[in-house]
This record gives sequence, C-alpha cells and structure tokens, in this order.
Amino acid sequence: MKLAMIGFGQAGGKIVDKFLEYDERTGSGIVRSAVAVNTAKADLLGLENVPEENRVLIGQARVKGHGVGADNELGAEIAEEDIDEVQGAIDNIPVHEVDAFLIISGLGGGTGSGGSPVLAKHLKRIYTEPVYGMGILPGGDEGGIYTLNAARSFQTFVREVDNLLVFDNDAWRKSGESVEGGYDAINDEIVKRFGILFGAGEVEQGGAVAESVVDSSEIINTLAGGGVSTVGYAAEQVEQEDGGGLLSRFKGGDDDDSMDTANTTNRITSLVRKAALGRLTLPCEIEGSERALLVMSGPPQHLNRKGIERGRKWLEEQTGSMEVRGGDYPVPDSGYVASVILLSGVHNVPRIKELQQVAIEAQDNIDEIRDESKANLEELVEDDEDELDPLF
Repeated sequence: MKLAMIGFGQAGGKIVDKFLEYDERTGSGIVRSAVAVNTAKADLLGLENVPEENRVLIGQARVKGHGVGADNELGAEIAEEDIDEVQGAIDNIPVHEVDAFLIISGLGGGTGSGGSPVLAKHLKRIYTEPVYGMGILPGGDEGGIYTLNAARSFQTFVREVDNLLVFDNDAWRKSGESVEGGYDAINDEIVKRFGILFGAGEVEQGGAVAESVVDSSEIINTLAGGGVSTVGYAAEQVEQEDGGGLLSRFKGGDDDDSMDTANTTNRITSLVRKAALGRLTLPCEIEGSERALLVMSGPPQHLNRKGIERGRKWLEEQTGSMEVRGGDYPVPDSGYVASVILLSGVHNVPRIKELQQVAIEAQDNIDEIRDESKANLEELVEDDEDELDPLF
C-alpha cells in the first residue's frame, strides 16, 4: 500500500521520520511521499529523513516557531489559519500514485492533537483517496493536561478520518525506562507493526510471489466503515534455507515434506493466536470487532495457505465477524515469520472509556472553577465598592 504520510506535531514528525528510515532499510516502498508539520521550529530541525522542503512550520505569526505549549485549541486555530501553507507541501505529492493519506500525531500535545482533525477534514473535502489517522495516546503519567487533550482530540479525530488507527503509550512504556528511550522503543514498535501491514502486496518485479495476495484494496476494505482500529503482532525466528519459494509450498509426497508442512501450519496458527491475544497497539476485547485482516510475513518456505486459512477461520470465530481477510507477504531474506492482525471497528476498549470519563470530569471541573472564579470576582468587586468613600 502506497501512502502519503503527514506527521503533525512532534510525535507525528518523529514517527514519519522512522517510517522513511524503515522504508530505506527494508525497501518496502510504502511511503510515496512524507510531510512534517509543526509549530515548533526545533522539532522540524531535529528530523533526519523528511526532506527539508517538506517540513512545514506553521503559526509563525502567533507563536514565532516556539510551539503552542500543549494548548490544542490554539493548535487547531493555527492549523485553520495556515492550512494553505500545509496544502502547498501536499500539492507536491503525486496523489495519483498513492492509495491513501495517513495523518500521524500524538493526541496528548497541542499542535498534533489540535491540528490533525483540521487537516483530515480539509483533505477529505478535496481528495477522493481515503484519509486515515494514526493517533498516539499519552501515558497516564504524562500529566492531566495531556490526558484531557487526548480525550478531546480523539473524539474529533475519529469523526474526521475514514478510520483511526490507535497506539496507546500506556500499554507500552516499561517501568524505569527513560522518557527518550521509551519513546524511541515505542516508535520502533509502531513502525514495525504498521510497516508489515502496509507493506503487504508491495512486491517488486522479480520478488517473491504471495500465494494469497494482500493488496491495498484488502486493507482499504478492512478499514472501510470508519471507527477505531488496533493492530496485533507476533514473530518467531526461523532458520533461513537456500532455495524454496512458491513451488516448495506445494510439495508433498514424503514424510519429511508432510512434517515440514505440519510444522509450518502449526507455527502460523500459533502466531495468529499470539498476535490477536497478546499486546495490541490499543488493548481491547477482540470479540465484536467489525472487520479483521491477517497478514503472515516471512520466508516463502515458512508460509503456506493451509496455515493462513486456519488462522483466518480462528480469527473469524474469536471476533464473530464474517469480514475477515487474510494472506501472506513473502520476504525471502527475513529470519522471522511474523503475524500481523488488523482489527477494525473495535468497541470494547477500556482505555477509550477511561478517556471519555476523564473528559467529562475535566469539563465539570472547568465549569466549577469558572463559576467559582466568577463568584470570587463579583465578591471582590463588591468589597472594593464598599471600601470606596462616596464622592458626595
């Protein structure tokens, strides 16, 4: 799947930068074009892979390149005011060569959480390609303002995009880990999971051919219908073998081949279970997911149709969905077999319910503080009037 990626804010820019590095390292070819948008000049200068001409500094008249200080209302206002500057960079994207737009942002800060929904609405009005969002939820220890920003931004972002892929930092930060080291590890996890998912089907001429092709239309159909999505991942190291390709997966006849087929099938079904029931990018109950997509990646000789079909059927049973697609993504020089599962239209998500509750309580507190401040101000004014001597 070929994507036009737009990183909005600090977290979004860093993740797009990582995707470009992944693309270069693996040759996956998923990033057709990349743009980074920010109100903080220093964040844009810190990027290594996004072309300089595609780094867009907005809000210079308002914040002079110093960021919005976690004020996502200001971030939204600046995005509205400077949307033409962002569009100027997007105009350079060969849109006829991309399957979709992907806007990536951290939902806890100010620039990304405020500006991403504004950009999504703008792109959907102009282009016919799907516009997806990737939202990164802040950890609970990052502070109340970030949680409140995420609660507000989440509701707006999910409404403006065709589907919102979510990654929850709370589920991935390790205790005792430094903030910088923690975010680097998290960004690596994000790129690994979504890199395999979006890379499926992007096979160059002369490359290994998938038995059951997963192309961009399969991903688009799985994400159709909107809502929230999460991704599961599991991998196992395997020995690399000489030869082996499409034909080796259809061989049969002697006991060794039968044993190899059985082992391959069992490994695939085991990895499918681990990916679905292990750590998802957004932890949730998989039952009730509206749609799902299974992608098996690895050396061709370690993938077979029987295992993938069994894994797909198991996923159908667990989710209760009749819209479960599946296929393989052969990577001849890989030392791992990996299972990536996209669950779209998930409902039973404790973290989202928690965010919504935080937003309700925060709004109630804000209203109370405003009422109290108003009462205090009126009382102060009355006291001042009483203390004034009459002029006559």
